Amino acid sequence: MTEYTDHYGPEGLRTRATVIVVPGRGETRATYARLGRRLAADAYRVRVVDAPAIDTGDLAGSLDRFGGRLAKAVAGTSGIAGATDSADDSAVVRPVVLVGADTGAVAVAALLGRDEALAALRPDAVVLAGLPGGAVASAGTWDEELDVRTSCPAHRGTLTDDSQVRRGSLGDAVPDVLLRAAFGSEADVPALFLVGDSDPLADLDAVVRTTKSRARARLSVVRGAHHDVLNDVQHRSVAAEIVTFLETLRNELVPVVAVESSAW
Repeated sequence: MTEYTDHYGPEGLRTRATVIVVPGRGETRATYARLGRRLAADAYRVRVVDAPAIDTGDLAGSLDRFGGRLAKAVAGTSGIAGATDSADDSAVVRPVVLVGADTGAVAVAALLGRDEALAALRPDAVVLAGLPGGAVASAGTWDEELDVRTSCPAHRGTLTDDSQVRRGSLGDAVPDVLLRAAFGSEADVPALFLVGDSDPLADLDAVVRTTKSRARARLSVVRGAHHDVLNDVQHRSVAAEIVTFLETLRNELVPVVAVESSAW
């Protein structure tokens, strides 16, 4: 069984960035096939890894191992077919961006606060989607869990048909020690926070405070989106927001498009 799921850009186009996607509770790599294909279509090199396994009894060691696993995943993207932005086609294409969802986002955010864990990996930016707080989904039926996650029929079908998805996982509390490490990180890495305004698991106040405390962070609230903000019915607009962020990152955080005048 392979360690990663890869999505490549169109043949003949230069790769614009390397994107590593980290799933959250109960999710598999297949959960992010749609997002991976969409970003790859815009000439980004996308690799989806497995959800992180964090031992709160050994948080530092877990984060160090997680960082090492991500570094290995990034290094393995070198030598791709086709032209790249680098003079050396065997090099990893920068910028390198980590996209985390749910506890994947928590683990990525916590990782940024540990220089030891980042020794082999220095991401150029992060996207933190559906960053949870201390709330959990109450035990119930699978349909009730899906209602917490998404209202997108296609995504509900993807989760339901995937026998590897761990049902009931949103009832697992995110350990306080991990949340403190994530929300308390002061890393000066460009960050895009994505949260749905109908996400019952999000602590929006904490996300707002964290965003405002960072010098290079942006919070985008998705109207009507549930916890799986990358895969809800607004997934096209969310993917476009990520692409806009990636292009802004390549332009030294100067927006490529500025609205001069608008009636809406």
